[in-house]
Amino acid sequence: MTRLLRLLDPEGNPTEPVRWSRDRLVQLYRWMVLGRVLDLQAVALQRQGWLGAYAPFAGQEAAVVGTAAALSPQDWIFPTYRDILAGVLHGVPLARYLLLFRGHPMGNRVPDGVNVFPVQISIAAHIPHAVGAAWAAAYRGDGTVVMVYFGDGATSKGDFHEALNFAGVFRCPVVFVCVNNGWAISVPRSRQTASETLAQKAQAYGFPGVLVDGMDILATYEAAQAAVARARAGGGPTLLEAVCYRFGPHTTADDPSRYRSEEEVESWKALDPLARLRRYLFGHQGWTEEEEAGVWEQARSEVARAVEEAEAHPAADPAWMFDHSYAVPPESVRDQRRTFLEDG
Repeated sequence: MTRLLRLLDPEGNPTEPVRWSRDRLVQLYRWMVLGRVLDLQAVALQRQGWLGAYAPFAGQEAAVVGTAAALSPQDWIFPTYRDILAGVLHGVPLARYLLLFRGHPMGNRVPDGVNVFPVQISIAAHIPHAVGAAWAAAYRGDGTVVMVYFGDGATSKGDFHEALNFAGVFRCPVVFVCVNNGWAISVPRSRQTASETLAQKAQAYGFPGVLVDGMDILATYEAAQAAVARARAGGGPTLLEAVCYRFGPHTTADDPSRYRSEEEVESWKALDPLARLRRYLFGHQGWTEEEEAGVWEQARSEVARAVEEAEAHPAADPAWMFDHSYAVPPESVRDQRRTFLEDG
């Protein structure tokens, strides 16, 4: 069985010497806190009707922050709807993602110069695209690495296996990040595969699979740095399986109490990735209550500004749904557009 990589135990004690500076650790913590504040606020806004729908990610911050933090600006990210924190780290404004969950087309308009693909909702459909981008980078020889995110449920899709096979054959510079939160909506990990781990699936395609404690920011950061360095040096792909848990529902339309127990949820909350790093900072890095309060206040301010920006954004033109469906719209679509505008 693939060995689980863990560098911080649940109490925040290092299992081996930590090699990163205090400033870098604080930066990782700030990003996770920003994600937690964003997640809590987004759920509240959806319940108020301000957002149309939302996919909570509390509990998965270390898996996403730790991997995205290993990239350089030249690298590319292919996220899903639950990995928006990776896009934020890579340069997508928070307000853009709030617009996305408000149903505004600009929510998936990534700013120029930011190497993040639009959020993918169709399960596993973006993984072959990410491999194609990595293959192109290999042809250019520019050292670019592609990181693609997906959940454990995506490993049951053909796109996943086809993409991994292609990446292995052509040694594409891609890092596959499987954020294994234990549930594909209501389907448990045990019903997805008979494999002991998801990481070991990489072996069949000729490259390494790494099993990492996805509630441990230092472990995910360590594993991602090694995978990115390997890809950038021409060593080919790596599959990272970050074992974690989503504390909330699959989406705000889901009722997780129908398929998992409160005891299970509470047992995972005891492993909260934010609490684990916070304990380490207090116990080993001289972290103070004043610094702790400042991090949370800064995060709340950033999220509040993003909400204000999204609120102030001009409403979308309904005609856009016709204008951006085809490069050259067929006559039937043009007819629909005319009828829609006349009736409107």
